[in-house]
Amino acid sequence: MTDTRAEFRLPTENLSDDLPFYTKKLGMRLDMIYPADNPEIATLSGHGLRIRLQKGAPDGPGTIRILTENPDEFADGARELTAPNGTRVEIDELNPPLVLPRTEHAFVVRRLADQAPWVIGRAGMEYRDLVPSRLGGAMIASHIRVPDGPVPDMVHFHKVGFQLIFCIRGWVDVLYEDQGGVRRLHAGDCFIQPPRIRHRVMHAADGIEVIEIGVPAEHITEIDHEMALPTQVERPDREWDGQRFVHNLAKDGVFAPFRVPGFEARDTTINENTKSVASVMVARPVAGQVSPWTKHSGDILFNFVMSGDMTLEGEGKDPFRLTAGDAFVIPPEMATRYADATTELQLLEVSLPGSFNTTIL
Repeated sequence: MTDTRAEFRLPTENLSDDLPFYTKKLGMRLDMIYPADNPEIATLSGHGLRIRLQKGAPDGPGTIRILTENPDEFADGARELTAPNGTRVEIDELNPPLVLPRTEHAFVVRRLADQAPWVIGRAGMEYRDLVPSRLGGAMIASHIRVPDGPVPDMVHFHKVGFQLIFCIRGWVDVLYEDQGGVRRLHAGDCFIQPPRIRHRVMHAADGIEVIEIGVPAEHITEIDHEMALPTQVERPDREWDGQRFVHNLAKDGVFAPFRVPGFEARDTTINENTKSVASVMVARPVAGQVSPWTKHSGDILFNFVMSGDMTLEGEGKDPFRLTAGDAFVIPPEMATRYADATTELQLLEVSLPGSFNTTIL
């Protein structure tokens, strides 16, 4: 295979001024310099970067970002530097801690009939935003359509606090780190993707649709170019940041009384397997029963109408008649009531934290 290299060119007016900065201050290695009698070009490498300092180059000085596990020990702890040639250098953490923004509570209703735009996202998938405010950055809820057939995905992972994939139509095949072979998600099934678990979407059925919940709203997706899936070892009990991978099957679900009277629900075991980071329930009305007004004490309470119809009544709000594809968020301590539900109604409820109190009014 032919050896190929790439360089990033930066201008310099005086190599004798710039070289000590890049080699001693930034710890880069001098690889080449010429001509010997009056050097005008030097190449250096380090920190995964190769640069070419060239006297009189027409380029701007640019910005170099160096990511390190110990920024306080790099370049004498400086976070911003300027080289003699004008190049800015920013020093930052390689693996910064995950920051969960404080939730900006709001009563949100998002209707499918409102024609919220679908946008093309990662791997050609189409995304529809279900909570435009993102509750101040605390969470993102997306209605996703995946093109049928093979998905042009790569092994990747997400730096998140919590992530749910719930299938509402069709099926999709996914590979997960340490979880054996291909996992097929059918309508009504869900995955919990623990933080940083490597995975890859493989194949999707025509018409596949999923709901994806991520906390916080803005989180990083990284490609893993080294790992091949499936992995050789299967470790179903492995934890990532205290959370286990969950593949919950709708066909195995058992309905029991729900926190809201007049409804019953099946537990997806996510509360247990995330150590109460979140709970995911599928609720449906009980024939002949009327649901009362209630309040909850949780931080985030998101609902998606998977099928059927209902009226959402809220304290100080006009009632909303909701149908399949609609979503809503109820802030803590706001009185609401689920009224006039059809027998086909199925609600996907996602709550953070997983355990909280419900008050019957």
